[in-house]
Amino acid sequence: MAKQTTEMKESKFHQLFLKELKDIYWAEKHLLKALPKMSKAATSPKLTEALEAHLEETKNQVTRLESVFELLDEKAQAKKCDAMEGLISEAEDILSDTKEDSMVRDAGIIIASQKVEHYEIASYGSLVAMAKKMGHDEAAKLLEQTLEEEKKADQLLSKIAEKEVNEKAYQE
Repeated sequence: MAKQTTEMKESKFHQLFLKELKDIYWAEKHLLKALPKMSKAATSPKLTEALEAHLEETKNQVTRLESVFELLDEKAQAKKCDAMEGLISEAEDILSDTKEDSMVRDAGIIIASQKVEHYEIASYGSLVAMAKKMGHDEAAKLLEQTLEEEKKADQLLSKIAEKEVNEKAYQE
């Protein structure tokens, strides 16, 4: 990637990109704390496995974001993400409002997890488009890799809900 011009670094578009990058960085780092709680609370082995696998992916996504910051000659810095804070709070409410070892709780965990995935898909999709527009091709590739992982995680959660959890939860 060519060195960024001072003009580009100072542009409002680039500043918005950095702000959103810091936002998703905060979000991913906080998911590292929330995912183990949801995984431990899940009853379905498939859901537990999916959440544990996504925890490992999230660790890699944090590292990937740090690489994006480095490519931009910026310090990896987190900015509180109110949206993710709210989504994690909702997930915690689901855990406290549902019975342990129940498929209803698992259905709630899936709902909460998919809300998170959809937020991440929207964030990464926008970041990829912005990076491409500014010619940050390497950053765009890294962000796109994460975007694809988030889409796959969302699809896997849907599959677990449709093929296993929802029917059992309905019968409880």
